Amino acid sequence: MPDTKPDLHLNGEGVCNACLSYENRKEIDWAARRTELEAVLDRYRSPDGGNHDCIIPVSGGKDSTYQVIRMLQFGMNPLCVTATTCHLSEIGRRNIDNIKDMGVDYVEVSPNPVIRRKLNRIGLTQVGDISWPEHAGIFTIPIRQSVQCKVPLLIWGENSQNEYGGPAAASEGNTLTRRWLEEFGGLLGMRVSDMEGMEGIQRKHLIPYSYPTDEELGSAGTTGIFLGYYLPWDGYSNALIAQANGFATVETTVEGSVVNYENLDNYHTGIHDYFKFLKFGFGRATDIACLHLRRGRITRQDAISMANRHDGKFPWTYLRKPIEEILSPLEITLEDFIRICDRFTNKKLFKTDSKGNLVKDGRGNLTKNAYPE
Repeated sequence: MPDTKPDLHLNGEGVCNACLSYENRKEIDWAARRTELEAVLDRYRSPDGGNHDCIIPVSGGKDSTYQVIRMLQFGMNPLCVTATTCHLSEIGRRNIDNIKDMGVDYVEVSPNPVIRRKLNRIGLTQVGDISWPEHAGIFTIPIRQSVQCKVPLLIWGENSQNEYGGPAAASEGNTLTRRWLEEFGGLLGMRVSDMEGMEGIQRKHLIPYSYPTDEELGSAGTTGIFLGYYLPWDGYSNALIAQANGFATVETTVEGSVVNYENLDNYHTGIHDYFKFLKFGFGRATDIACLHLRRGRITRQDAISMANRHDGKFPWTYLRKPIEEILSPLEITLEDFIRICDRFTNKKLFKTDSKGNLVKDGRGNLTKNAYPE
């Protein structure tokens, strides 16, 4: 992992906090953590079966499928809640239907698509994240359902600050709080209230993206726990378990990644990950290669080779959909998109010519100034 990653820190020996967090898992008494989880679940079960036992935020991906499988194994009666993705793919819909077929109650909240497209456009042009409204909604919508349905317990997946590197206090926590969302939930310093007045957006349009008040949360007793705190978390094994229970993958490696089992539901993901590469010099391929390297499945040299091959390619297609079709609903042309890309590119990380212009190959790909060895 490069030190350009936000919240990632290297110790005196050059080891990042994501690796240190993973090493610390070897010291955890997982049997005790499982017992602790069982106690939490028992505490929140509906005593008379008159309400759901918990809410599971689900995208239809491998991890949320795994979360549903585990909660059913623990005898929970969950309400599965989906915050509809920005540009849902066909395989994404198939995997959502697969979760329903496991035998759960399911709610899908689809925010106003006209407003959503405006938020996509604002997110892309203002902070370089086309997925900004999704990153807000995947956290706020399930929590709003907790308050409205009076189901206090939410089952989240992994704590990303532990899995990918972050401050120790946030990395070691087992609950998702308002502070965690605001700091690590992908809002990139832009508050929901900042959207008011942009492109005619009013406060009433932002209800799905607004976090409930502390009074509402207190009244509902809302608590969100990270399942990865209680059970050993591994995206690859989650994928295997999910596939054994009907989860579908694609035939080839997902663009910008090194696997075929994740980020399948949203056509915007390729653009989102590409902007991470432009800003920080690494993409999803590096993330996944590092996860497998920490677990000893591949060598460091393999990881470097995989990341260099797949990271940072201009996203001409994603899940076989051309970029022009992905941008069209947002009324952004390819030429406009390239200009936005250049504006958010960290020129300290990429080769430029004598005039300071980014050097690109015939496919629009950049070349980093330095690659890991």
